[in-house]
Amino acid sequence: MTEPTAMQRHARTLTHGQRLLLRRLTARAAAWVRAGRRDDLDGVAAILGCVVRLAVLAAGAYGTWLLIRRWPAVLWFAVPVWCWAAIRAIPQETAEQPGEDDEDSGSASAAEQGPPLPTLQEVRDAVSRVGTPHAHLAVLAEALGTTTDRVREVLAEHHIPVEPVRMRGRGTSTGVKAGRFPAPAAAPEAVVAAGQPDNNNTNNTTTVHHAGGARITVTPARQDTTAA
Repeated sequence: MTEPTAMQRHARTLTHGQRLLLRRLTARAAAWVRAGRRDDLDGVAAILGCVVRLAVLAAGAYGTWLLIRRWPAVLWFAVPVWCWAAIRAIPQETAEQPGEDDEDSGSASAAEQGPPLPTLQEVRDAVSRVGTPHAHLAVLAEALGTTTDRVREVLAEHHIPVEPVRMRGRGTSTGVKAGRFPAPAAAPEAVVAAGQPDNNNTNNTTTVHHAGGARITVTPARQDTTAA
């Protein structure tokens, strides 16, 4: 197989970045539209916010198309900005080694595997950081740099319910309550070496642990301080 030229490597990098940028913008737009749903209402009223937000996105797309059609020179500024954003969307490690052999190797990169899956501790920290004390899934996904589906996956794995919650300044939507998370694991107690006294000594006794599991309490003899 012939070695790809520098131009081909740059073209693959730009194409890869555009796919990532489109996927990221689509996920954020979808999350923004879904955040307009009101779970405390029923029927059309519940999705009215979603419809309004979808109409805003459609109007913005139509306005952009009209702007480009009326003033095509805008593309001289828009295209470089788009290419710059596409390259910035590629993780640093992927940008350094773009598509070593063929398109299949590029699709196997970590960035192509989908949005990152946060850990339970990361979700817990995000709830503590943005919650009041409850947090919407869309807000958590934005804070963690992932999607609401990935946040749901973590919560479902640890049997944490997703339910309608009210978040200060944002109304009611699908989210999670801080009190639903399990308590953090307690730190293990220090182990006392064989033959060494522990740290819980009283004034009158000394406890010694031995390797065989025996526990011996030594009481020092009382000293007579009365003058002879």
